[in-house]
Amino acid sequence: MELDIQCEEMSPSRWAELLSTMKSCKTIRLDDCNLSSSNCEDLSSIINMNPSLTELKLNNNELGDAGIEYLCKGLLMPSCSLQKLWLQNCNLTSASCETLRSVLSAQPSLTELHVGDNKLGTAGVKVLCQGMMNPNCKLQKLQLEYCELTADIVEALNAALQSKPTLKELSLSNNTLGDTAVKQLCRGLVEASCNLELLHLENCGITSDSCREISAVLSNKSSLLDLSVGDNKIGDSGLALLCQGLMHPNCKIQKLWLWDCDLTSASCKDLSRLISTKETLTEISLIDNNLRDSGMEMLCQALKDPRSKLQELWVRECGLTTACCKAVSSALSVNKNLKVLHIGENKLGDAGVELMCEGLLHPNCNIQSLWLGNCDITAACCASLATVMATKQCLTELDLSYNSLEDEGIRKICEALRNPSCNLQQLILYDIFWSSEVDDELRALEESKPEVKIIS
Repeated sequence: MELDIQCEEMSPSRWAELLSTMKSCKTIRLDDCNLSSSNCEDLSSIINMNPSLTELKLNNNELGDAGIEYLCKGLLMPSCSLQKLWLQNCNLTSASCETLRSVLSAQPSLTELHVGDNKLGTAGVKVLCQGMMNPNCKLQKLQLEYCELTADIVEALNAALQSKPTLKELSLSNNTLGDTAVKQLCRGLVEASCNLELLHLENCGITSDSCREISAVLSNKSSLLDLSVGDNKIGDSGLALLCQGLMHPNCKIQKLWLWDCDLTSASCKDLSRLISTKETLTEISLIDNNLRDSGMEMLCQALKDPRSKLQELWVRECGLTTACCKAVSSALSVNKNLKVLHIGENKLGDAGVELMCEGLLHPNCNIQSLWLGNCDITAACCASLATVMATKQCLTELDLSYNSLEDEGIRKICEALRNPSCNLQQLILYDIFWSSEVDDELRALEESKPEVKIIS
């Protein structure tokens, strides 16, 4: 049994009602419910009396250090079987880390700890690392984003990594680590016995200077499947170094996020080689890099390679125009694996989207999710989009937000939605202006096709 409640103010009577339900729940999720330390006392009792409870999510509640102290009393009980604990943005400080260290040291059932968006600081997380080093600790996932960590944390983290072969996921994004610390961390990861599968280092102050060491992790850790270094200024030179590790036969990367990394079209030769030959790679994000049409054309050529297994391509806000759309269309008509294409925030125009629709309509194309928000398109290309919607049953999600489609364009889209062959489940139309008559049409459509969710 699961209890999943979000964004609800808890009155005393409602809370009392839920407490009786919680006694038999396997999963409890109470994100954004205005909970405080007093609620944690009750939750501690629930943890103690409900041995079937394995997952507890309390994100975005003002629990504070006092609340965590109450909670941990239950977590330390022998009857506790909790495996996953989410405490993101709960107003915790380093004071909570001593209590959580006790839980890590004493509770072998706990495999996931998510404590991002809390001001734990380097001193606090050093204490958590001590708990991780206890032989009883079997932690597999540790999320420490936005925890106000500095370079000084790396020595403690490396010591914990050395002693924790169970650790599979480590997220340190949005902490001011810098190149020196990241290089030290990577050297530790290469030596550690853990089979790390996920490493997130977004917005950590990384430059090309760290990329050789990150590359070494990629070539040495065949377990690493998910790497995110987005929002770091690694540039084309850093990407070239990363690709050395990514192209290594040992590297089995599946998901690679390189958004806002100061990449240009010069990186697309390496990226194309990666997309066309790394058969494990299924998802890549290149959002907010100045790839331009010439770069996109190279990526499209790679997508046409039969060895490419890419399923998701994110190229939003990459300086693309109508000029690259013929290449995109050609790739769509050849590639059978691509399922998700985020190409919004580019000046594709009506002519560009018309060209893309030719590829989308090809029998080889299996696109499920297409994002064209803010692409300078109008009602002029909506007839072609409507044909795609009515013809391609694989298409389940379409984003047309921030485009001047007006009544004419929206009516064409509505007509396609009414078609029994249309399988669209989610249509996103943020910031598009239409008349009250068209609004009535959209509402009527939602009533007649409840499986379709129109978000505006």
